[in-house]
Amino acid sequence: MLRALGLHRRELRAWALYDWANSAFATTVMAAVLPIFYADVAAAPLPEHLRTAYWGYTTAAALLLTALLAPVLGAVADQRGAKKRFLAFFAGMGIAATALLGAAGEGTWLYVSLVFVAANVGFAAANVFYDALLPHIARPSELHRVSTAGFALGYVGGGLLLALNLLWILKPGWFGLPDARTAARLAFGSVALWWALFSIPLFRGVPEPARPPTRRPGPGGAFPTGVLREGFGRLAKTFREVRRYRQAFLFLIAFWLYSDGIGTIIKMAAIYGREIGIGPTDLLGALLLVQFVGIPCTFAFGALADRLGAKGGLYVALGVYTAIAVLGFFMTEGWHFWALAGAVGTVQGGAQALSRSLYASLIPPEKSAEFFAFYSVSGKFAGVVGPALFGAISQLAGGSRLSILSLIVFFALGWLLVSRVDLEEGRRAALAGAGGGTHDIED
Repeated sequence: MLRALGLHRRELRAWALYDWANSAFATTVMAAVLPIFYADVAAAPLPEHLRTAYWGYTTAAALLLTALLAPVLGAVADQRGAKKRFLAFFAGMGIAATALLGAAGEGTWLYVSLVFVAANVGFAAANVFYDALLPHIARPSELHRVSTAGFALGYVGGGLLLALNLLWILKPGWFGLPDARTAARLAFGSVALWWALFSIPLFRGVPEPARPPTRRPGPGGAFPTGVLREGFGRLAKTFREVRRYRQAFLFLIAFWLYSDGIGTIIKMAAIYGREIGIGPTDLLGALLLVQFVGIPCTFAFGALADRLGAKGGLYVALGVYTAIAVLGFFMTEGWHFWALAGAVGTVQGGAQALSRSLYASLIPPEKSAEFFAFYSVSGKFAGVVGPALFGAISQLAGGSRLSILSLIVFFALGWLLVSRVDLEEGRRAALAGAGGGTHDIED
């Protein structure tokens, strides 16, 4: 059973459990509670369409900072053999900032925006190094299964805590809390604790990949003097290296496009729904539905990739997302939001997991952090465009319906470029770049 799920070795289970840990941030903070708290409390003095616009700009700023940092940090971590140390630093940063959200109150939209930027940078930068560990612990034939297992565990963990947070917010009196606002602040603290506690297995159970022998060790410490200069120096070289792997680079461009649409839906759905008049109970309940629909569907996408291939699975997901963007334009009732949330749950984890594992199969393992930083950058720079465009259209049009419809172009262009990726050619190039297929685990 564990082998079928991709969790048959201790280090695979420890790695996948980090998805359980940090997905609480993605669900409670990023997708569900904080956008509504921002609209109803922190930005309450602002007009409704400006609350949506400012949240879009906040999300874009967080992604831009991460995009600027990720390639530098990835290059340095590969050279120094410090993936886990960098992961620990940025996870700690995200955890601390998440806890600080508990101090927010009415009218504190600027404070919330700044603290969320710090938390999101920590969350996203840590994921660069988390993703980069995957090709070091999983054999090539295991990548799709292990990656989807991580996302599925993320749905379980994030969903369980979100369910508890939802009860606190909707029924605060049951827990001795005075009101929903207090419950929301408590929810932010619970995310920080959850994230910290369930990160421990990864740091105890996943070994730090060895520094490739061709890499020159730098000065001691994770952040020595001159680390940024060294990182930026390697950045130009890394870009040239990525472009040598033509299929991986083409896939990155496709990922840049369609992940922008996916990320914008994740980050803007709740505040968009709030703007058009859908109540908090429907919003939070439907977002909780996403988590539990996503659990079996993410595992199913691992099986679907075995039957149709990773590209076939992505085609299915991008088709569903296109339909969601179209139907979201016409959404007016609470049950509409529930239906679209259920549709998101069927494809969200699968699309992300197949993207991660497909890319891992196209890159040389010894440069994984460096190349996964570019993977992250492709998504993060693109992610700046989606929320910023969403916010700008909302601000100019005085509402956000056209904003949701504009996401169609990201899915259509992403689908077109994915169709042009030659996976076999890309895998041969990755193996050649890895010295004929050397790997960090025993076969």
